[in-house]
Amino acid sequence: MSLSLSACLPNEKQDAKVSINKNPYPSTYQAMPSQATLLTNATILTGTGERLDDADILLVDGKVKQLGIDLSAPDATVVDMQGKWITPGIIDVHSHLGVYPSPQVESHSDGNEMTSPNTSEVWAEHSVWPQDPGFEAARAGGITSLQILPGSANLFGGRGVTLRNVPSQTMQGMKFADAPYGLKMACGENPKRVYGSRKILPSTRMGNVAGYRSAWLAATEYKRAWEKYEADYEAGKNPAAPKRDLELDTLMGVLDGEILIHNHCYKAEEMAVMIDLSKEFNYHSGTFHHGIEAYKIADLLAENNNCAALWPDWWGFKMEAYDMVEENVAIVDAVKNSCAIVHSDSSTTIQRLNQEAAKVMYRANDNGFEIKPKDAIKWITYNAAKSLGITDEVGSLEAGKKADVVVWSSDPFSVYAHAEQVFIDGAKVFDKFDDKYQAKSDFLIGQEAATPVSQ
Repeated sequence: MSLSLSACLPNEKQDAKVSINKNPYPSTYQAMPSQATLLTNATILTGTGERLDDADILLVDGKVKQLGIDLSAPDATVVDMQGKWITPGIIDVHSHLGVYPSPQVESHSDGNEMTSPNTSEVWAEHSVWPQDPGFEAARAGGITSLQILPGSANLFGGRGVTLRNVPSQTMQGMKFADAPYGLKMACGENPKRVYGSRKILPSTRMGNVAGYRSAWLAATEYKRAWEKYEADYEAGKNPAAPKRDLELDTLMGVLDGEILIHNHCYKAEEMAVMIDLSKEFNYHSGTFHHGIEAYKIADLLAENNNCAALWPDWWGFKMEAYDMVEENVAIVDAVKNSCAIVHSDSSTTIQRLNQEAAKVMYRANDNGFEIKPKDAIKWITYNAAKSLGITDEVGSLEAGKKADVVVWSSDPFSVYAHAEQVFIDGAKVFDKFDDKYQAKSDFLIGQEAATPVSQ
């Protein structure tokens, strides 16, 4: 009788539930003060494939309020932009500013944790130096948002972070609130060279894939353990929580669809294998970066909703970068439902991504394409935002979106064009003709660029 009664007693008292804080370093970004501004009589490329001539754009409370012809706003500051062009803020999906900052010295080299083939536990944001003068130089080129990635020595290089390109003393003050994290992965020569030289796996491309699969197997088991813990706890049981693992936390975030893949991958057949790998473990293979051979599998990329972040003309610097065509971006872009992007991976070309996109447009049109500025602008605005999971907020000029705006002196695809004014959340953060809007890194204050030569 006593045994049967004890079986009906309630479960033991539950311990406090264990949960993972998925945002332990939250954004403290605050938009700078702004005023209602009406920019009139400009050529506007919206980032959605539309061009508006002699058009106006109204910025109110940090948002795009309205686009159209002959707009009026009695309470707004009106600025005539006759002869100017306006685009969305430029977005670079592949940058190392802040983790490989200027000056380029060994003590500043914080982007590549080359200690294990899998370093998913590291986060690029913990290396970001906000005083990198490269942020100011990029802002002068119209860059309003950018993803900072770790390097490509490892199969899993760690988390990337998306930043707002504003002056700040802290990384958190630049962090794009609620933007998804990215996980940097790498195919091909880099990981097999780094670790093969140490006589550890991987030393071959098949070793690369074995390393990915082993990691995803472990992540799958880790996810299952946490799901069982959650279910048991909800059922009133008092289960022991799984032991935390920072590396597996990141991989589980990918499996849960919360963290986006950004994969350094050059060769067509390797990108195809990575797509199959993602299907084996039920996650999305995300964006392929560099993708020298993306043109060979443009249809496969579109079919699987992969973005391809590409250079216009970098090639031939190693074997996996050999088989390039300068129409690469345009060929990827030509397929229905594609997502072609022009990226920098450079502290200098990030300053002129408009010209990098112009190179593609020129070379493609010289070979039979008919790409117009209203289409090409998407490669450095809307498609880039799609890759980063932030199209609801930025990437195009549409009512209700953040007022990230660049005013160009002329057609932004001209080699003579300059970004004259840059707005982030409706606040002017750069003006080519006003020192007040040309922020300087604290690191540069009081330092001389060069020592005068004695006569």
